[in-house]
Amino acid sequence: MSVVKSSLSEHDRTTVGDALQGALVDLVDLSLVAKQVHWTVIGPRFRSVHLQLDEVVASARAHADTVAERASALGIAPDGRAETVAKTSGIDPVGGGWCRDTEAVQTLVAALGAVITRMRERIRATEEPDPVTQDLLIGLTGDLEKHHWMFQAENA
Repeated sequence: MSVVKSSLSEHDRTTVGDALQGALVDLVDLSLVAKQVHWTVIGPRFRSVHLQLDEVVASARAHADTVAERASALGIAPDGRAETVAKTSGIDPVGGGWCRDTEAVQTLVAALGAVITRMRERIRATEEPDPVTQDLLIGLTGDLEKHHWMFQAENA
């Protein structure tokens, strides 16, 4: 049941809804992974990596809210519950304990890379059914790619 009516056909709404739900889950998990690493990072580059991680957290959280609100606007109930995120995220889980700064950077490069790959698939999937959602996904992917580049440069 949808209480909000969309101008999209049911088929297009399903396609776009899947893309937005997947994006939401990946962004929520990215924010959690980055925050976990932020809390546990150690090493000579602690401060710079620590601060850079908070930038990713803020970005992922802001984009997650935008994605969830886009889904709601289309009559799709977003699901950012912990259980859903744990079951459907495309990001590998992080270990517990302290995290060396070099490992922290590698973890974020991998997490961002995984999310970006999935976002590009969603961009392709939403091109025809909903260019508005596609535009939203293009913008947030560009932001994630900037973070990805900056983390890659940390270990160059």
